[in-house]
Amino acid sequence: MTGFDAVQLSYDEPRAATLHTRLERALDRRVKRLHGVHGMRRAYQLTAELVDTEMFFLADGDFEIDLRFDATVEPLADGVAMRVWQAVNPVNGLTYGYGGLKLIRRTTLREMGEAVDILAALPGRVEFCPRPAGVTRFNQSPYLAWKAGFRECAMLAHGSEYGMNDQSAQARINAWTASSGGKFAAQAAAGARDGIAFAREAARSPEEFELLNDPVRLRAHHARLYPFEAVTS
Repeated sequence: MTGFDAVQLSYDEPRAATLHTRLERALDRRVKRLHGVHGMRRAYQLTAELVDTEMFFLADGDFEIDLRFDATVEPLADGVAMRVWQAVNPVNGLTYGYGGLKLIRRTTLREMGEAVDILAALPGRVEFCPRPAGVTRFNQSPYLAWKAGFRECAMLAHGSEYGMNDQSAQARINAWTASSGGKFAAQAAAGARDGIAFAREAARSPEEFELLNDPVRLRAHHARLYPFEAVTS
């Protein structure tokens, strides 16, 4: 067994506890859990204070790990802040780093800079592993599916902070807006379209993009767009 700690970071995902148990089974170790912390930047930084190893596995609360995942992995090379294993998207068929499993350095979380996509602000390179490690189950409710599409497409439309070229970003936006498979695909597609519109409107006011990392403001934004829609988290 590789001697890395592991943390699940959850906020309001209904299946987080079940997926936490699955993580422990697949990784064959205790997985610590940080739940319900307001503000994504603060939450990610606090995960660094839970662990005893410099490098640790980090999984979102909606990540469903493949039980065949081999957790015996190489440490990060010098200059690499984070490694990301891909995740399968259940509504649009994409497989890329969104929602994937991470191996991350504790020190880089403590020293992260400013970016809309929080983990893009880590000091050091990001390494993407082409091997999928599981499925990102963000579509556990209509609102959560909408939120996933909104946040991801707002960031893609704003400009990828991982160095992705415009053509690749547009291809992913197109897939999100055409989401048609799995539960609540229509809500994910609507969120994608709303996220693109938000990015255009907020382009002149960078501070507005912090809405993407504030769950209370984001839910209020959804309520303004869909005042008559009943939403469960």
